[in-house]
Amino acid sequence: MPKQVTVRLTEVAKSFGETRALKKCNFEACSGEVHAIVGENGSGKSTMAKIMSGVLNADAGEALILNERILTPLDAKRIGLATIFQEVLVADEASVLDNLYVGCDSFFSMRTSTEERAREAQALLDRLVGHPMDLKATVGDLPLSVKQWIVIARAILRRPKVLILDESSAALDLDATLRLHEEIDRLRATGSTVIIVTHRIAELVRIADRATVLRDGVTVGQLQKHEITEANLLALMTPADRRLSEAANTSGRASQGDRTIVLKASDMIAQRGGAPFNFTLEAGSIVGVAGLDGQGQDAFLRAVARILAPFGGDVHIRSEDGNEMAAVHSLLDAARLGIVYVSGDRKREGIFPQQSIFENLAIGIYRRNLGPCGVIRKSELRKTFAREVDRFRVKMGSSQNRITSLSGGNQQKILIGRAFANDPRVIILNDPARGVDLGTKRDLYRELRAFADRGGAVIYLSSEIEEFLGFADRVDVFHGGSVFRSLRAHEIEEEAILAAMFGQSKAEIVEFTTERKVH
Repeated sequence: MPKQVTVRLTEVAKSFGETRALKKCNFEACSGEVHAIVGENGSGKSTMAKIMSGVLNADAGEALILNERILTPLDAKRIGLATIFQEVLVADEASVLDNLYVGCDSFFSMRTSTEERAREAQALLDRLVGHPMDLKATVGDLPLSVKQWIVIARAILRRPKVLILDESSAALDLDATLRLHEEIDRLRATGSTVIIVTHRIAELVRIADRATVLRDGVTVGQLQKHEITEANLLALMTPADRRLSEAANTSGRASQGDRTIVLKASDMIAQRGGAPFNFTLEAGSIVGVAGLDGQGQDAFLRAVARILAPFGGDVHIRSEDGNEMAAVHSLLDAARLGIVYVSGDRKREGIFPQQSIFENLAIGIYRRNLGPCGVIRKSELRKTFAREVDRFRVKMGSSQNRITSLSGGNQQKILIGRAFANDPRVIILNDPARGVDLGTKRDLYRELRAFADRGGAVIYLSSEIEEFLGFADRVDVFHGGSVFRSLRAHEIEEEAILAAMFGQSKAEIVEFTTERKVH
C-alpha cells in the first residue's frame, strides 16, 4: 500500500529584504517515514521548516500539510503538526511539568487532569533522559541537554501526525541521540511523518529513510536511504567550482616538528567528586575531548580557559619566549597569555544579539587595535573582519545587520572567526561545529590544522565521534569526572572512543554497538 503524502512544498520562495532565503523549493514527505533536510548554513533549511510550521508564510508557491495550507502556528497545532526549533525554548522560571504542557489548555479548562499528565510525562521523560526526573524542578536550574529533552517531550506528548526537528539533537550527546532515535522509531511505526533538519551525517545514516538537499534556497536533489553518504551529500550541497577545494585533504596529522609542551594541567579536579588527573598539550597538536553528557569534559575546558575555577589543580602555559611556564589564574590571564575559548552554545555564551555582525566579531579584538590616545583603528578592524568572513564563507547581507539576521551556523562562523582574529596560541573549542554544515566543518578542520602546523595548539571537544577520525592527534575520553582513556593517533576509531565513553573496553562495546545499529 503506497504511503500517503503528508507534506508537499511546490516552487516555494521566501525573501527577507534583499536576501532570498528560498528561491525554488520542492519537497515531499510521506506518512511513516523519517525524511531529512540537508544543506549548507544559509541554504534555507530553517526557513523551510518555519514555512511548514506556519511561523512564516511563503512569498510564492504552495505549502500543504495534510492537504491544508498552514498560515499560523495555531493552524499547525490544530491539524497535528509539532515543531522543535533550533533554539531551546523553555520558561526557566516554571516547573518541568508546566513546561511540558504549556499551551495545551483552553482559557477556562484543562483537557486532562494534573495526575494524568504527571503519569504520562514521567514515563516519557524518564525514558528520554535516561534517569528519573523531578517534574516539580525549576527548568532554569537544569543543564542544557535536559532542557532540550523537555522541548522534545513537549512535542511528543501532543502525539503529532507530523513532527519537525530543526537541529534538535545539537545539545545531546551520543547516548542521548540514540534514545531520541528510538523515540523517532516509535513515531514512525505509528504512521507519523518525522522531518529532521540536521548536519550530523551519522544521524542521517542511522535514522533517515530519505534526504532532500538544499543549496542556496533551491532543492538540488533527493537521496534514498542507501544513497545517504558524506560523499553524496557533499556533492549535492557544494557548487561544482568548490568541490575540488572541499575535497582537499583535511585529515593530515600534526607536523613532526616542535613537540614542546605548551600547556599543562596538574592534579586537575574539574568536576566535584572527580579524581585528579594530569593533562598536557603539545605545540602543533590537536587534542580531541569526548565523553557522555555530565562526565566532566565541559567543566575541564572551562577550567583550562579559566571561565570557571576548577575544584583543584593548576594550569600553566609556556611563555612566548619559551623559557618558563606561566600560571593561568584568571580569565584575564588566559586572554593575556594567548588562550581563546569558543562555545557551541552561541545563544547563551557567544553572540551579542542586539549588536551587528561586525561588532560581534570586532568586539574581541578592540584592545589589539587601539591607536594613539586610545582611538580604535577602524580600518584595521575592517580588514580583519573581511579576512575572517572570507575564511569561513559567512553568508550575510550588510555587516551592520544584527547578528540574529544570520542563520545559526553563520552566527557560529562569526564566533569562530572572532577567536582566530585574536591570533591565539591555544584555541579551546567546546563543540564548535554544533549546528554547522559539512562544508563549514571541513573549512574549520583545515584552518585548525594550518594553525597547529604553524605551532599553535588546539583542544577540541565534540559530541560527534566521527569528528575526531582522521583529524585529532589524540583523543582524551572523560568518564566519571576525569580522563578515563587517552587514545593516540593509531588508536582513534569509533568503537574505541565509544567504549571509553561508557567506561568500558573496546571488546565490551562492540556487541552493544552492533545491536544498536541493527535496531
